[in-house]
Order: sequence, then C-alpha cells, then structure tokens
Amino acid sequence: MQTTEEKPAGPLTGRRVAGEDPAKREQILDGAKRVFMEQGFEAASMNDITRAAGVSKGTIYVYFENKEDLFGDMIERERRKLTETVRHALDSDQPLDRALNDFGMLFATHMTADQTIRAMRMVIAANHRLPTLCSRFFSASAINPVSVLQDYLDRQVAAGAITCDDTAHAAKQFIELTTVGLFKPRIFGSMEEVPPRAVIEKNVVSAIRVFLSAYGSKS
Repeated sequence: MQTTEEKPAGPLTGRRVAGEDPAKREQILDGAKRVFMEQGFEAASMNDITRAAGVSKGTIYVYFENKEDLFGDMIERERRKLTETVRHALDSDQPLDRALNDFGMLFATHMTADQTIRAMRMVIAANHRLPTLCSRFFSASAINPVSVLQDYLDRQVAAGAITCDDTAHAAKQFIELTTVGLFKPRIFGSMEEVPPRAVIEKNVVSAIRVFLSAYGSKS
C-alpha cells in the first residue's frame, strides 16, 4: 500500500509530490545525522537510518538515492546552517573589527567542534572507495561562508574601510587565520578535546589584527 508521502500531488488535494515534503526530508536527515555521528559512515546502514528517522525504507529512497547521497545532503544542510549563521553576524551595523570577531568566533567554533571533525574524518576514511563523496564534501556551493564573507568585504571596500584587490582571496585568508593551529591538530587527533572558547577567541583576535594590518584602510 502506497504511503501518503509517496503519492503524486493531485490537482485538488494539495498533497505534495513524492519526495517534495520539506518536513519529511528534514526528519530523515535528522535521523541520518544521529546514526552517522554515532556509528560513522561505513558502519551506518540504511536500516539503522530508517529506524532512527521513523520512516519506511521505501520513503527514504523516495528522497535519497543511496547512503552516499544521504550523507552528502546532510553535510550540505549543515553547511547552509553555518552559512546563514555567519551571514547574520555580518549583516549588522557593527564596526568592522566587531563583525569580523563575531564571524570568526562562529566559524572557528564550528570547524573545531566534535561533530564537524567526525564528519570530515568519515569522508576522508571513505575516500578510497567513494571519491565522489570527498569531492562533494569539499566542493564549495555558490553560497557558503567564504562567499558570504567576500560579499561583506566588498561592501567594506566600497565604504573605504579596507583596501583590497581580491576580496575572494582575502576572505579565504581570514577564514584560515581563524583556525590556524587549531583545525589541523583537531582533524589529525593531536588535539583531542574541543579548544576552550578563550583559546578560539585568542586565535580570532590575532587573525583580525593580521588581517587588518594587511587590508585595513590606511586613512
């Protein structure tokens, strides 16, 4: 018997076409995230995800082609959430250094968090047999933290607050500076614990100082 979410939308019923219910999609992704974070990509099965999401296996395959597709969409959802969060930090009328501080703290905290590190390790571990998963994980979508910061820097150049010929490159530089000495030790296991907020803040303050030394308006 066909479930409601798998029925095509009728012209008068108002039902959604199969695979187009945002709430159902989020429900599946929430369940998948719990399973992936607990078991890892390789060990996680679609049966596990089915149970965690509280849906039928048939419903999952209406929305996602396979486990790789599901994992990729989960990662992209988390990236979108981070992008929207850091965008809000830059949309205010705060002074340049304050806005960069808020952006840097949000970004560096996310990148050194346990969930982020576990997800990246999963992708790296699966790369030998699923190279497209790794490519999808690290490829930047059109809207991402770098592009959001670049747009902000473009506005600051127009306002005369900074001087920069390549804001895309400058955005990448600032992002790297916020996690220097933290991200690589985390991903490779030499820093097992999440860095304290004070340590992240010290990193971000230093990043702002270096960044503004290079690009800050001399006027």
